[in-house]
Amino acid sequence: MEERISLAVEYFMQGYGCCQSVVAAFSDLYGLDADMAKRIGAGFGGGVGRMRMMCGAVSGLVILAGLHCGQTDGADRKGKSACYEVVQRLLATFKERNGSIICAELLGIGGVRPETKVTHVPDERTAEYYKVRPCAAKVESAARIFAEFLMDVDK
Repeated sequence: MEERISLAVEYFMQGYGCCQSVVAAFSDLYGLDADMAKRIGAGFGGGVGRMRMMCGAVSGLVILAGLHCGQTDGADRKGKSACYEVVQRLLATFKERNGSIICAELLGIGGVRPETKVTHVPDERTAEYYKVRPCAAKVESAARIFAEFLMDVDK
């Protein structure tokens, strides 16, 4: 599992978004190739479309939970409930370890404010970007939380 955690961080350092990085590191477990996983996670970067809402790494946890235990029958309330329980547990762990699940809060720019003008243009990935952003650590945290979940399930 340490290799998967490192892979998630490596993807982020290659320029992929937080969600893409987390999902791609585990995608093969669910029959997805890394490219498809990156496409699935692409819109969740920057706190969903760079709007600084739910952290992309957290969105990755939600996607992975759905791949792991999501129900495929619309009438399966028990299955839906079980998946929601997993999602809530994963996100509670992330919040406990990181202080929030909200991108803006994790970046230290306050809460999400609808009146704040957002741009769709991502920041350039420079050495300074990586130095001041906590994102790689959040990707690592999310990947570690999912790896721990998988190890727990296998017990």
